[in-house]
Amino acid sequence: MDRQRLRQGVTTGTCAQAATKAAAELLFGIRRAGELEVQVELPKGEIRILHIRDIKIDNKEMKKFPISVSCAVKKDSGDDPDVTDGVLVYSKVSRIAGGQGRTITIDGGAGIGRVTKPGLDQPVGAAAINRVPRQMIRKEVEDICDAAGYEGVVAVEISVPGGRELAKKTFNPRLGIAGGLSVLGTSGIVEPMSEQAILDTIYLEMRVKLAAQPAAGKCLVMAPGNYGLEFLGEEYGIEETQVVKCSNFIGQSVDMARELGCEKLLLAGHVGKLVKVAGGIMNTHSRWADCRMELMAAAALRAGFSAERAKDLLACVTADDALSRCSVREREALMDQIMDRTAYYLNLRAGKAMAVETVVFSKVYGILGKTAGADEMARRYKSGC
Repeated sequence: MDRQRLRQGVTTGTCAQAATKAAAELLFGIRRAGELEVQVELPKGEIRILHIRDIKIDNKEMKKFPISVSCAVKKDSGDDPDVTDGVLVYSKVSRIAGGQGRTITIDGGAGIGRVTKPGLDQPVGAAAINRVPRQMIRKEVEDICDAAGYEGVVAVEISVPGGRELAKKTFNPRLGIAGGLSVLGTSGIVEPMSEQAILDTIYLEMRVKLAAQPAAGKCLVMAPGNYGLEFLGEEYGIEETQVVKCSNFIGQSVDMARELGCEKLLLAGHVGKLVKVAGGIMNTHSRWADCRMELMAAAALRAGFSAERAKDLLACVTADDALSRCSVREREALMDQIMDRTAYYLNLRAGKAMAVETVVFSKVYGILGKTAGADEMARRYKSGC
């Protein structure tokens, strides 16, 4: 089947880089005011040409050169639009009197968040402009200063009008970035429908949570979705902001937690999702695998159900439907088997360096099963591990 290729976009980091280059060139007389396109080289060498908007030049205090120039670039997220699609990313580049030798400062203005928790890409108190965008912005200014023969102080301020409100729709408040958006991007390109972006967010959230804990005994609580978040709050009093939301990426999230030095991980999820893990399925999205009923039927056979009873479960549409066809005693026996296999595969994935505890629940039946250390882990986590 022919499929139209999805259109790539550019990151907020690329927009900030391009706006900075245009503003700095205008500041030092390398660009004419009528030129409205700027060419930038992205971190992996790709060339992009972007349109410049809303040029503002301040030369009231100096005759030969302006003291500051501000330019904007409109964010285009391609075929993977997010809350930042269409925003204007501004860069104001200023020459600062005083100072000895070349100094370049990069900071965030209106609409750019501030880091409030350790473990993020930038230190606490810094503007949420990540490492790679900072490098690209700095390189543009360095190159222009070289061309102009300038050895003084240059200040770069990145801003996004409306960024404070838009940030409320992102993970930033949850991650500990307050007051605005982040300037992101490692390649400079937004890949449409990128699963990697989700994994990067999960990794970052884990890193932030672990960085806030003591060096020994680091632990995390994880849930695939909103059901799990609600359950953990109602059952254990663990707030939503304390939980890593891992979506369908169970296995990769376990890998990342182990890589970051987590020693204990509690996974809480709905039976319709986690029953797949009992079959060793570590990405629970339906496009990868949807054998919930087959796994429940297999568990029923291991629990001593007759072949006819197991076959009856195969005809069900949901896990709750299958459980409704069991007596309380049968349900317990069935879930014992599911929990046993779930624990086996999760601990196999985690390896010896990290212990995984699991709670499986249903909106209809409540807690259906949990591993031996799940309650204790939840209690410890709530009290700060």
